[in-house]
Amino acid sequence: MLAGPRGTAPSPSDVGTAALRRVLLPVVALGAAVIGVGYLIGNVLALDESAISQAVVDARTPTMNTISAFASGLADTKTILVTALVVCALVWWRSGRWWFATVPLVALAAEVAVHLASTAVVNRTRPEVEQLDDAPPTSSFPSGHTGASSAVYLSFALMATRISHRGARLTVVILCALVPVAVALSRVYRGMHHPTDVLAGLVVGGTCAWIGWTWLREDRPA
Repeated sequence: MLAGPRGTAPSPSDVGTAALRRVLLPVVALGAAVIGVGYLIGNVLALDESAISQAVVDARTPTMNTISAFASGLADTKTILVTALVVCALVWWRSGRWWFATVPLVALAAEVAVHLASTAVVNRTRPEVEQLDDAPPTSSFPSGHTGASSAVYLSFALMATRISHRGARLTVVILCALVPVAVALSRVYRGMHHPTDVLAGLVVGGTCAWIGWTWLREDRPA
């Protein structure tokens, strides 16, 4: 790994090399792949998921409306950014390793880059059903909420594998892994995305979490 011995920060040259080879190049490749898949779904296959979206709308209940609003809110832009910043600050304070603490921010930045590029090119329309949230100005594919929550919370899950206490480690990993799933389901439930949009968001976010996790990771446990 590029990071030095435990407690030793990587050199500026190592950081630059890692940013290029382990972040920028993978992000470009991921963005190209997402654009290709989006074009295939929207233009070549012309996949129609309206029946699924309408079936979900027909099954709505007041209780699920409230639950889905909370789950979707976990991935709102301000919420996800503040959450990532707070966790990064706490981890940096506790570990003294900025290169470890910034894993979620690298993952989130990678996801945002892929999302903005792919939505600008693919330009898929949102489901033609009643939408419970205001639609952001980006297109439907891939789901930005799902991608951002996957990038950040799966980064948290990977970082939590460093927790020494087995029970606490498993609890944090499982809870963090469940958040993106809840966000994905809520975005479909609330009429904001097609199922393939959130599936793509999960893949994008998960990949970006791995990019953040591996860019300057140490071999040694914290």
